[in-house]
Amino acid sequence: MAPTSFPPAPRLAAAPRHIHCGAARPAVGQWRVQRGLAPSSAGYGPLRDLPDWAFVDGRPAPPWKGQIRRRQEDEAFARRVAMLEQEMERGRRHWEVRQQQETRERKRQNQLQPKGAALRRGSPPQ
Repeated sequence: MAPTSFPPAPRLAAAPRHIHCGAARPAVGQWRVQRGLAPSSAGYGPLRDLPDWAFVDGRPAPPWKGQIRRRQEDEAFARRVAMLEQEMERGRRHWEVRQQQETRERKRQNQLQPKGAALRRGSPPQ
């Protein structure tokens, strides 16, 4: 029995040997961003934040290490936002007080001043 060899099929021989799938990932990220989602499923959202399971009696599943870490990061971020907001409010109040003081000073300087003989005599204006 002689070994038979088949010639390659013409379509397979002409097909390119390199296949590149790198463009699909950025396209998915763009699609998600256009719809207001995180660029990857590992970002914010229900797939990341909600539990995968719960006990049959309705108790929630214990939090994962990643959930605990993200919660701590979110709390630290919220504390920083609150601190910066207080700082901005304190600066705004300080600016308003300074503007009021400058306005009072300008009004005092622009008050009517004695002229002529009353100024020379040193008598107070009437």
